[in-house]
Amino acid sequence: MQFNTDRKNLDDIVSNAKSILLIQDIDGVCIPLVKDPLTRKLDKNYIYAAKNFKDEFYVLTCGEHEGNRGVNRIIERTLKNKIEPKKNGLYFQGLAACGVEFQENDGVINFLGISKKELNFLSNVPKLMQPKFSKIIMDLFPEMEKHKIEYHISKSICETRFSPTINFNSLFDLLENDWEKKKILQNKFKLMMDEIIDEAKSVGLENSFFLHISPNLGKNNSGEILKTATIKDIGSTDIQLLLKGAGKDSGVLCLLNKFIGKKKGIYPFGENFNFRDSPKTIQEKISFCKEFINKKDMPLIIGVGDTITSQKSENGFNYTRGGSDRSFLELIQKIGHEYKIENQILFVDSSYGEVFRPSVNNTGLNGISDPEDILKFDVIFKNGPMEYINWFINASKARFKIKNN
Repeated sequence: MQFNTDRKNLDDIVSNAKSILLIQDIDGVCIPLVKDPLTRKLDKNYIYAAKNFKDEFYVLTCGEHEGNRGVNRIIERTLKNKIEPKKNGLYFQGLAACGVEFQENDGVINFLGISKKELNFLSNVPKLMQPKFSKIIMDLFPEMEKHKIEYHISKSICETRFSPTINFNSLFDLLENDWEKKKILQNKFKLMMDEIIDEAKSVGLENSFFLHISPNLGKNNSGEILKTATIKDIGSTDIQLLLKGAGKDSGVLCLLNKFIGKKKGIYPFGENFNFRDSPKTIQEKISFCKEFINKKDMPLIIGVGDTITSQKSENGFNYTRGGSDRSFLELIQKIGHEYKIENQILFVDSSYGEVFRPSVNNTGLNGISDPEDILKFDVIFKNGPMEYINWFINASKARFKIKNN
């Protein structure tokens, strides 16, 4: 399959569009993928470029803003300063935890739509995971010493506030090229997280949570589909416990609401609209937009992501498609079609990081998209996050110049 890397039309749009809204994922896009989230790094110039976009730029990530593993800590480490980001508004505004945690660029955070009981359960999840994790380790690595098990617990169990997560990469390193054992590990961790869902149900939270698998192969009646490891693709590397209703496509509606509300002073969906108020299906979301947002108020939206999957099914006749960025990019594409606006879908090849993924340079779009895929990329950054960051910095300068003339 052919793909486009020519950015001329995109650059013209950034330079000339009256109103744009750039919605961007973080990991794999402006941060190279790494096995240990605590080692993630940002380009200082990218941080200042994001500030230049002002209210035309929002992040939309499954990670979190705050906490030890949050993006705010990366910004502070990059700038070697904990005061400047808040004082000068250099934190990334936008949604984290797949649409739950909203942050202004001065670091002020809110999270509407969540009950105290849900928050209390989430805070206890890492403790629930630890004995289950240890049992899995002892089954697969019977010779592992206690202090090493504790080391992998600290690396693999992410104690994030809204999205406690199991990350496989620390253990994947031990398995090297043993793809069969990696599959076993992936399936065991999926069962472990299913047990956490059952424990939530047992305390009256049967409609509160779901499992987000990254990357995944789409959904079936049981939820998101695990992408098991092969010799060509490491497959799923994380499973997050998320609040039901959280999703990047719902996040797009929340950010549209914020964008228009800040610009006009009137929030089309209401000032307190949050992820749990969002319609469920893509088509319902489109209808919702058309009901409340006039065409004159709808910005040209640029969506940027890296986690998109497509895999031929076992019968060989169709494809299973997923990836944590797919739903929000599809929604942006369809909003463009409905409003007759030239929305742009940008794909960043994140295979350049430490996490092995399909690369457009090696196999084209195989494993990412397919000829029947409705999601089409307007521009592909085939050289990864650094190529995208360079474009982003130049685009922010062009946009800043236009907005301040």
